Amino acid sequence: MPELPEVEVVRAGLEPAVSGARITAVQVVDERALTRHDGPGEDFAHRLTGRTIQAAVRRGKFLWMPLDDAADGPEALVAHLGMSGQILLGRDRPAARHRRILLQVQPAGTTRDGFPESPVELEFVDQRTFGSMAIDRMVPTVDGAPAGSAGVVDLQQPDAAWRRRIPGQVSHIARDPLDAAFDDARFVQMARKRSSGIKRVLLDQGVISGIGNIYADESLWAAKLHHDRPADRLPRATVQLLLDEVRSVLRRALEDGGTSFDAQYVNVNGQSGYFSQRLNVYGQQGKPCPRCGTTIVREAFMNRSSHRCPVCQPSPRLRTR
Repeated sequence: MPELPEVEVVRAGLEPAVSGARITAVQVVDERALTRHDGPGEDFAHRLTGRTIQAAVRRGKFLWMPLDDAADGPEALVAHLGMSGQILLGRDRPAARHRRILLQVQPAGTTRDGFPESPVELEFVDQRTFGSMAIDRMVPTVDGAPAGSAGVVDLQQPDAAWRRRIPGQVSHIARDPLDAAFDDARFVQMARKRSSGIKRVLLDQGVISGIGNIYADESLWAAKLHHDRPADRLPRATVQLLLDEVRSVLRRALEDGGTSFDAQYVNVNGQSGYFSQRLNVYGQQGKPCPRCGTTIVREAFMNRSSHRCPVCQPSPRLRTR
């Protein structure tokens, strides 16, 4: 499943094409892509056609595009990539094999000659149909801070109303560690109240968002922590160290365009990310630990897997009565 770096790469790729652009046509090819939308495909297409996209914004693994205000109040086009969702941009190219939704978009910019830019196709592609798009009402952020990361447009429109609004179906998601409004002290406090293993805390999108299996394993290896270490037994300094490592891993992944193991994750131009070449433990079972040389192991964890170095990340001691 695409995690924070992959979704941010998509958001950053969308931003220059969609910010200020007008949606001129909408085609719903497969209504299974509208599982989060309150209405049929006809409603989705009717409510989007003619609307202007304000920006591309992300929190955790969720991406949304605020729209010009409707009569019923502020709305956004929300996208969740699920397991294999992609958002592709292009002009006059063949339809992707697993196309679910197609938007025709007229960019706001002009060419060097002063003519309007050519229309762009925004294609939502999803092989496994776990991803979705939806039009959702926007609500004010609880803390009054900007709802999520919005790149250059965020700087150009510092007082835009959409900055402090968030789609209702995303509002329960915690801020992610790359968010300027993320509260380190609050995260440390919440984590140390959990008796579950620290990896479960990292995967809890109500505590910290954007982290999945890949980046949890990489961060825990960097911090030399076993995934089952009880969070409530970790010192504050250790939890803060882990948070610092999470940020470092996410930023390195962003530099490489995210992690791609196959063609299911690509950026808006159809290109893969390269962070898979810098993974230390995730998917590296049977290989030597880059730090100590011990063989990396893969273990069952919550119907998925965890990867670790048995020496750098020893199993936690059994609790004593």
